[in-house]
Amino acid sequence: MGTRSVTFSKRSAILGLLLAFVLSVYGVGATVSTRSLTANKSKSRKVSEAPRARKRLSRVARSRARTRTVRVAATTRRHRRRYYERFTASSFMDDVTEGDVTTGEDPVVRQAAIDALGNMNGTVLAIEPTSGRVLAMVNQKLALSSGAQPCSTIKLSVALAALSEDLITKDTEIALGRRSRMNLTTALAHSNNAYFEALGRRLGFEKVSFYAHQFGLGELAGYNIPGEQLGTYPEEEISSKLGGVGKMCSFGEGISMTPLQLGAMVSAIANGGTLYYLQHPVSADEVANFEPRVKRHLDIAPLIPEISDGMAGAVSYGTARSVRVNFNEEEILGKTGTCSRAGTRYGWFASYAKTDIGRIVVVVFLQGGRPTYGPKAAEISGRMYRSLYDHSFFEAHPTQPADTADVKPVSSNQQ
Repeated sequence: MGTRSVTFSKRSAILGLLLAFVLSVYGVGATVSTRSLTANKSKSRKVSEAPRARKRLSRVARSRARTRTVRVAATTRRHRRRYYERFTASSFMDDVTEGDVTTGEDPVVRQAAIDALGNMNGTVLAIEPTSGRVLAMVNQKLALSSGAQPCSTIKLSVALAALSEDLITKDTEIALGRRSRMNLTTALAHSNNAYFEALGRRLGFEKVSFYAHQFGLGELAGYNIPGEQLGTYPEEEISSKLGGVGKMCSFGEGISMTPLQLGAMVSAIANGGTLYYLQHPVSADEVANFEPRVKRHLDIAPLIPEISDGMAGAVSYGTARSVRVNFNEEEILGKTGTCSRAGTRYGWFASYAKTDIGRIVVVVFLQGGRPTYGPKAAEISGRMYRSLYDHSFFEAHPTQPADTADVKPVSSNQQ
């Protein structure tokens, strides 16, 4: 029994020394009692921390607590910025038609637009792309305002610019990362921001600005439409802090575009390259004596097939597929846009119905809070196309003029 007790005491002493060594290696000062342990004693080895060690452990504990607090606070702030953006504007309004002048509008088209928009805070613009005639303009106060950031609808202008400069074709893939590549069709359908940022940087501000103005941005889209405002297009590249030309080409940062400007550009895509002045007849006589007025001819006819697949893809499987919830009888080509600024969220969708008999361009622009976004604008367009189809609008729609040379041209300084 004595021999056994001695052996056990030696083991206890060795364990105590090892524990002290480990504590010294990790910088924690402590004293270890190496008194013998016997089978009859209930207490094990005793560790008592030195005052210096206690202070060090206290500092470490406080530091860890502060780190946890900072990490939790930072995570919470990031979470709020990403998912809980606050909006002060309302997505709804009581009467979207108040003050509208409607005498010269197409009654079927106007009613379809009113029914589709409902009580959403927005405007619906319908255009005959082969003449520039405004068939309906619901909530004219908003439609003729100074406009708003175009969001991703600016990608149409950028795509046409890059195609015009032979920078890409619809199948040209651009590297977006180490393992990611994308072509124009997919980028338009899914509204890929990185793709168009890359295009913008390759084009540079001067070329991006030149083509944007050619397509009608930064100038009045209408001909003698009372109350129409100009919108804005920067005279120089926006600050790098705001994303520079890349953000201009993916989100329309720094640009203010009106629904009429977007409608005129999409009309030119729909008709093969003629940029018409938009005209809004306000009487029966103006309708009877209506004459199309050409602003300029755009050299984009060979490029339209290059962007058509992407615009059709947006409706078929991309960001605008909500159109198909209400309408799939005819082919619709379009582009959505969603962004926000100063507490207001914007939702855009510009499109045209590609039918054998005739085409109509529809622009829906919404503003408000969380219920406002591009796919919602596309859904409204789908409801409008549904109503037009049910009222045989596409069957009754007149065919486009055979020779646009007979159309009266207007110099660019006539507004």
